[in-house]
Amino acid sequence: MTDALLTETRSTTDAAWWRQAAVYQIYPRSFADANGDGIGDVPGIVSRVDYLADLGIDAVWLSPFYPSALADGGYDVADYRNVDPRLGTLEDFDRMVEALHGRGIRVVVDIVPNHTSNLHAWFQEALAAGRGSAARERYIFREGTGENGEQPPTDWESVFGGPAWERVADGQWYFHNFATEQPDLNWDHPEVREDFLTTLRFWSDRGVDGFRIDVAHMLTKDLTEPLPSRAELDLIPQDGKHPILDRDDVHEVYAEWRRVFNEYDPPRTAVAEAWVSTPERRAKYASAEGLGQAFNFDLLVADFDATQFRTIIADNLAQSEASGSSTTWVLSNHDVTRHATRYGLPALDGRPVKQGTEWVAAGGPAEGNDREQGLRRARAATLLLLGLPGSAYLYQGEELGLQEVAEITPEQRQDPAFFRGGEFDGLGRDGCRVPLPWTASGSSFGFGTGDAHLPQPAWFADFAVDVEAGDPTSTLSLYREALRVRHVLQSDESLEWIETGRPDVLRFARPNGWHVVTNFGTEPFDLGADAAGVVLGAVEGSALPRESTVWIAPAGLLA
Repeated sequence: MTDALLTETRSTTDAAWWRQAAVYQIYPRSFADANGDGIGDVPGIVSRVDYLADLGIDAVWLSPFYPSALADGGYDVADYRNVDPRLGTLEDFDRMVEALHGRGIRVVVDIVPNHTSNLHAWFQEALAAGRGSAARERYIFREGTGENGEQPPTDWESVFGGPAWERVADGQWYFHNFATEQPDLNWDHPEVREDFLTTLRFWSDRGVDGFRIDVAHMLTKDLTEPLPSRAELDLIPQDGKHPILDRDDVHEVYAEWRRVFNEYDPPRTAVAEAWVSTPERRAKYASAEGLGQAFNFDLLVADFDATQFRTIIADNLAQSEASGSSTTWVLSNHDVTRHATRYGLPALDGRPVKQGTEWVAAGGPAEGNDREQGLRRARAATLLLLGLPGSAYLYQGEELGLQEVAEITPEQRQDPAFFRGGEFDGLGRDGCRVPLPWTASGSSFGFGTGDAHLPQPAWFADFAVDVEAGDPTSTLSLYREALRVRHVLQSDESLEWIETGRPDVLRFARPNGWHVVTNFGTEPFDLGADAAGVVLGAVEGSALPRESTVWIAPAGLLA
């Protein structure tokens, strides 16, 4: 397929483009730095549009680029309808959208509706206005307990650790499910609801094609007193009536949003980040009357194991069929240890995973982490993922085979999770947010003209874009070829499992005769005559090597 035809295919106005799209997540502050201040920016993204087009993606998803004090990596938003001046201007944003659209790449932006920054104009107004004011009604303020209100309203903990309530100067307390700098909004307030509709239209009018909704399951709350204790809260089932998580009434909000999305042609898309208790609960976010799609994070907590992968794939395809949506496949993002590292660490074997814990326990890159095995398994898992029906979400740097970076000293770290503990313990999330290496040399490996805002290790030189681009065996070359071939082979959203006679080898067929075979084991698997039909991946004679994936296609399908 020619480059022109690929661009034409990706620039279609088909309203269902998102159903099987390859979406590339950009963490803007760590992608490319155009002005040399050490922080990635919007002009930096524009400077790399050719790279993104050559990669073969259908869309980019931008993590927050809004004005922010960076108390939580940009997820503390001070102004939802502007660009952080350190990252550029609205005019820069418009040029980026134009440049990406010109290469057939759609644009998805992050919306953070559960909380604002404490520097947001609304919260500053609430602090100044005092008790009982209309401004405080936009947030969740309560009187404290104890003789003089000196104790928080409840003993709840925030996700990042520590109390979920913060006291202000006049003695009241506000609720923050995340960092103290991220006060939760009151979604019962009509002004809050209307303001976010304005925000969705603002970015849609600027050409944004879709939205990723941060912690979509947390917006609405029932804080009717008496409030439960932390122990009581933990025992309340998440069945739609929980006080602060995955409430049924949150879908009233998304029904309003859907009406806004449908004002546009084609309709704007959305995908929910919703960590909920059951597939049925997740399906509500993916309904056509709501956001339309919800993240499936199951592979983030799975070992490199054939049984686990098959169960997760089958379950999620069944869920998407029931909801009428398409599923999403994710191996890495800005919140988790990169999968090239996870797959080189000891298997979880069903133990709960927390960001950084296994990495710390393994002693970082020099001890307990088989980097070669991790990358080999990551490449195999990625080829399997890209062969599945549904949309694939890729995180910047995984196409280079980047490992998690452990060589960051405590004083260099930025993630509040590192300092406060909570759900993201261990090393926090900085290790997957280190700026990308574009060149094998330079003070920041081509990221910018000066030092990067997080330190890059010396071994980044081996993973630089200019090194991998010229190596046909590199991970970058594999991603480029896989995304190119995927565009040609992609068919309807179904697959058929084909038994292989080995529990550690998975094989499935797509309706057009495209087969994907993954050997999760350590012994080669004989493909027989099918080896002659391999169009992606490597075989040794007729054998599929250990921990690898191939794509097989009928003769002429790629012509």
